[in-house]
Amino acid sequence: MKHTPHYESYLKILEEELIPAMGCTEPIAVALAAAKATEALGATPEACRVEVSGNIIKNVKAVTVPNTGGMKGLEAAAAAGIVGGRPDLGLEVLSRVTKEEIAEMAQFLKTCSMQVLPSGGDRVFYILVTVAAGGHTADCEIVDFHTNITQIRKDDKILFQNQEGASTQTAQTDRSVLSVQEILKFADTLDVPDVAPVLERQIAYNTAISQEGLKGGWGAEMGRTLLKLHGDSLPTKLRAAAAAGSDARMNGCELPVVIVSGSGNQGMTASLPVIEYAEAIGADHEALLRALAVSDLITIHQKTGIGRLSAFCGATSAGCGAACGIAYLDGAKAEVIAKTIVNTLGICSGMVCDGAKSSCAAKIAAAVEAGLDGYEMAKTDLGFVNGEGIIGADVEQTIFNVGRMARQGMRHTDEEILNIMLGL
Repeated sequence: MKHTPHYESYLKILEEELIPAMGCTEPIAVALAAAKATEALGATPEACRVEVSGNIIKNVKAVTVPNTGGMKGLEAAAAAGIVGGRPDLGLEVLSRVTKEEIAEMAQFLKTCSMQVLPSGGDRVFYILVTVAAGGHTADCEIVDFHTNITQIRKDDKILFQNQEGASTQTAQTDRSVLSVQEILKFADTLDVPDVAPVLERQIAYNTAISQEGLKGGWGAEMGRTLLKLHGDSLPTKLRAAAAAGSDARMNGCELPVVIVSGSGNQGMTASLPVIEYAEAIGADHEALLRALAVSDLITIHQKTGIGRLSAFCGATSAGCGAACGIAYLDGAKAEVIAKTIVNTLGICSGMVCDGAKSSCAAKIAAAVEAGLDGYEMAKTDLGFVNGEGIIGADVEQTIFNVGRMARQGMRHTDEEILNIMLGL
């Protein structure tokens, strides 16, 4: 089959986005910066300063950092990276922490002078960790997204500096090539072996943590609660699968997830309902992989205009993506999938992000439900139309409108949420 014009770019976008991470990605990024700075210092730090943007504070404050013995917050994330981080493992920096190192973290926090400061400037995503010992200092800066290390320095010597904002791995592929129409054509013409490695890892990792969450004992147990309240109907199982993964992940589970748009919660929301639905209808493996490509790429497309971090809850985008993946499995036409997106965004684009924590699982469940409702409406040609609030003339205009609202319009909302969280 003839490939779409941006076929190779779409493959690269999936490879760049669908990467493994252990724990909530914001504290993990702090741990990564701390591990890199400590490596550059070449000694155990006697002092540490963590400078971060407000959105990083918001997403680290209430979430459990994995492999720390249950600790939360920026100090815990930095200490984990310093004591037990493996700097070469990226967002799996804390995946090889030993029991001895977990014990050392608590002692380290008692002896190390630890300072946490809000960063200046208007960057939404900013991390700078500076460590000091024996008269020397070292620092690591991460900007704009979780693996984008822009500089590593020891004393006055720059050890690493990237070029033109590129990631230490690769420069990110231009996301402006994404469109709903081409995403669907990409899935139709996809040579499945081209995406099988990244998508099969997404299936394996995210299914494992969802199953762990359903066992119970994690956070508010939203996934288990949904099944208890509403039984095992298929819509409930789709919501519960995604929520349970978040139950575990937000509360310190040490299993990795495959993220989407820099977020494990979004990665699980975009994938787990599609995986569960494919199993329920007996879809073959190739159909599942094509549907996951649809869900992931539509999620990424929406998030491109919003940005990595915002007052807009990213679960909304991912729940919408999942509904599109489910519609694709059903053989829905492009017009139905486009209307599913518009309907979903019309239903729950007001859900705010007030940081990473246990209630993310409930927001995920709500986003998946909105996606399913939007799809059911679209199947009978029902939906919201141009001029009704943020709804645009077509699906692309609606996605643009939501991105504009989230990136620009909700900046002050983001500030007030942080002030509330900090008691200001």
